[in-house]
Amino acid sequence: MLSEFKNHLNNNLPFLKESKLLIAVSGGIDSIVLLHLCKQANLDIALAHCNFNLRGKESDTDETFVLELGNTLNLEVFTQGFDTKDYAKAHKQSIQMAARELRYQWFEDLLRQLEFDYILTAHHADDNLETFLINLSRGTGLEGLTGIPEVKNTLVRPLLPFSRQELEDFANAKNISWREDASNLKTKYLRNKLRHEVIPILKGINPQILQNFQKSISYLQESQIIVNDRIDEVSDTILNIEGNAIQLDINAIQKLNNPKAYLYEILKDYGFTDWQDVVNLLNAQTGKYVVSQEWRLLKNRKQLVLTKLDILKDEFIEILDFDNLVDTFIGSISFTEVPEIEETDSNTIFVDKAQLKLPLIIRKKREGDTFVPFGMKGSKK
Repeated sequence: MLSEFKNHLNNNLPFLKESKLLIAVSGGIDSIVLLHLCKQANLDIALAHCNFNLRGKESDTDETFVLELGNTLNLEVFTQGFDTKDYAKAHKQSIQMAARELRYQWFEDLLRQLEFDYILTAHHADDNLETFLINLSRGTGLEGLTGIPEVKNTLVRPLLPFSRQELEDFANAKNISWREDASNLKTKYLRNKLRHEVIPILKGINPQILQNFQKSISYLQESQIIVNDRIDEVSDTILNIEGNAIQLDINAIQKLNNPKAYLYEILKDYGFTDWQDVVNLLNAQTGKYVVSQEWRLLKNRKQLVLTKLDILKDEFIEILDFDNLVDTFIGSISFTEVPEIEETDSNTIFVDKAQLKLPLIIRKKREGDTFVPFGMKGSKK
């Protein structure tokens, strides 16, 4: 496997040979094999180990194992302990998500502070298949089916072409020791259930499924590149940034074949889930909107306006002119000058323009405030 690993570096990741590398090492077989391969390939490496304090003495034993291995191989080792359960509770996350977030935040800190070039993790082909099946089961677009990227910014996964079996064979042939994490055997987690129950059945049906999967992933990744190029091209004609908002030209979107597909690709990173509601905004009345956890997409005449929700929760908003639609914490406000009062709905009021003095201030209520509700004669606190 060492020769195949070196060939893979030479052909696909040559920049690693001239870089200062930090390897994420849990103590499990995957990261230990990656460590030995990188060491034998003469890469410039150091080790980083996270102690999530989730398995009592076992967690501490893992840390000791990595420290001793680093000392044996004359490699620098960085360790960090985390109160993972407290972090997960405070941020309302699962333990797995909290551990992942803590892990990568620390890796990025090490990279920046100690001037490493890249972080290496030991994800392999079986991990990639598991991720594909997880995304497929939850529902995803093309990008979610392209698997784990081999290189993403400063994160590199040089074992992706290799199977778990190849790693085990290498470790056994070289008499390499590693730590076992008993939690990896618990099938209450979706990934473990796929690993231990579903994928063995698929391999029983077709022993070549992993090789065929890797070919399919390659095709999907190439398709994603084409899609990304097209979206970049279209975005130049559709998107406009105005202040804190991103504006999408509705007329330009509607001229495209399959506007829903384009909207998905343009807006997929903003957390929206009901894409039919997003598409319906194209023909909705001004003022209609949909929200995700962090964003709001608003129909404003001939535009869709994307704004971050925390911006809309500002303490007060100044209206400096009557020409533009204004996003507020209670909705949106637009102004239209008309020659006379007309019949309308409860969302519209008529005021004498001459009585409006700019700037207008919209703010949240304060203690002691009184106001006259629209349609009433008396004031109200």
